[in-house]
Amino acid sequence: MKRRLLLLLPLLIFLGLGFFLYRGLGMDPSARDSVLLAQKFPPFTLTTLEDPSRRVDESLLEGEVTLVNVWAEWCPTCKEEMPQLLTLAERGVRLVGINYKDTRAKGQEFLDEFGQPFEVNIFDPVGDLGFELGVYGVPETFLVDAEGVIRYKHTGYITPEDVEQVMQEVEKWR
Repeated sequence: MKRRLLLLLPLLIFLGLGFFLYRGLGMDPSARDSVLLAQKFPPFTLTTLEDPSRRVDESLLEGEVTLVNVWAEWCPTCKEEMPQLLTLAERGVRLVGINYKDTRAKGQEFLDEFGQPFEVNIFDPVGDLGFELGVYGVPETFLVDAEGVIRYKHTGYITPEDVEQVMQEVEKWR
């Protein structure tokens, strides 16, 4: 009897693991709320993409509602998202970019080719700021209120259909 139970144990473990993995397939990872919602933007001091001698910190995000977009040259969906970011900038939304795990040259080439909607681009070549934000894939966008508190997170790229939803969030916090 004990031997039979030992033979069934791996099968039971396999079935249990299979159940949880199958259940996870139906979950939408982009639907997860950020643990940073209603928290101050994490402290940082980094240079800008455009000027390696210009240092910026989290105070950059205070005083005005700001969309902070984490992007990279190597990210194909960031290229798809750029027209929507340009539209948001044209509609008066303040955008700050975080160039994530990139080189200055590649980041500049990307902006030259796809447009520059950002007031400032924070250069995060190692990804430390992205790590503090809990970024697990670019692009990701955070809405920061005038006090520097994160109020909304959009995981994945902003599609043309998402622009109005993002605008509503911006207006809600202005």
